[in-house]
Amino acid sequence: MKKELSIAIIGAGAAGCFCAINLKRMLTSSNVHLFESKSKALAKVAVTGGGRCNLTNTFKGIKNLQEVYPRGEKLMRRALSVFSSEDTCAWFEKEGVKLVTQEDECVFPQSQDAMQIVNKLLYNIKELGIELHLNERVTSIDIKKWDKVVVTTGGHAMPQGFQLLEGLDIPIEMPVPSLFTFNVEGDWHQQLMGNVVDNVKAFIPGTKFRSQGSLLLTHWGMSGPAILKLSSYAARYLAERDYRSPLCINWMGGRTEQEVRQLLQEMKQDQAQKLVTSVYPQCFTSKLWGVLLDRMGIPMTQRWGALNTKHINRMLSVLIADIYQITGRCPFKEEFVTCGGVSLKAININTLQSKQYPSLYFAGEVLDVDAVTGGFNLQAAWSMGYVVAKHIFTSYQIINQKS
Repeated sequence: MKKELSIAIIGAGAAGCFCAINLKRMLTSSNVHLFESKSKALAKVAVTGGGRCNLTNTFKGIKNLQEVYPRGEKLMRRALSVFSSEDTCAWFEKEGVKLVTQEDECVFPQSQDAMQIVNKLLYNIKELGIELHLNERVTSIDIKKWDKVVVTTGGHAMPQGFQLLEGLDIPIEMPVPSLFTFNVEGDWHQQLMGNVVDNVKAFIPGTKFRSQGSLLLTHWGMSGPAILKLSSYAARYLAERDYRSPLCINWMGGRTEQEVRQLLQEMKQDQAQKLVTSVYPQCFTSKLWGVLLDRMGIPMTQRWGALNTKHINRMLSVLIADIYQITGRCPFKEEFVTCGGVSLKAININTLQSKQYPSLYFAGEVLDVDAVTGGFNLQAAWSMGYVVAKHIFTSYQIINQKS
């Protein structure tokens, strides 16, 4: 007679709920209990993508997974081979959720409502008879009480968040924030709030940390994909320096130094009688161009034809290597992603199973895996949740075949 498995999943976020649903479907006779310390499940999913739920990404144009997974790239390569972004789309569409793909390859529900995803998962949990325990904080893990335990508690800002693992000797990588915007020195950016430059390169001088994408100016400093990606790549570096560092911006990110110099020379020749304030590269607004001219030290009354070599060199310097000072960090809206967590050295990255405790699994942000913005963090949750469910199911089958 086959034994009915008793399974505890700790954390009712994306990874935990997805694992529970797929596991219960694979092992219909299993007793699956889902524990959540808060009053609601999937709270983070409800606000992701600005409340629209950036469900996944097509991964088109991604040459190396490390571009989007600064930590955990090898694990995610294996997880995606088991449950890919295409599988995610097919899974939700089979559940009746129509999806749309944006030009930037981000995938959203057609309804543009994150609650459609939340409600669909909660409906499945209830329909499958999964026991959802809300407002129930798990403070320690009793391996012997359950056949399988899956930890999906998400990222934690402080090491104390991993308290439930005390006594198990599970190594933890120090958690630090990973997805945030930059406070920038001065008040020049306050008059530019809402200005966007589409293709910018941002990097931290003296390091290998660099990114490219659109940049948004805010009243506190800088945001947008270019900054968010850079914050992810340099998460530990910036944390160690108390979020104070020089920041270099190439405002003409898609062009080489030679191309920018040629552009300026052509503008000097073709727009000789025009004021430098009235003619400028198309990627800038007049307000931002005015601020950059001030940084270049070029008078507003100057005409393009009167610019000398020193003027052109100062223009070039600011356009391709403009230096700012990061003075702190700001969270990215209501979404909070951390770098750090359960060390990947402690698990089998193919099965997400603890090397020390075969009946213990980890999935989602509780592991030292995180991604840049664009649907990649949620895809990690879906993929890892599915990997754990599949391995528990497969191992159960093997045991019963032997018996």
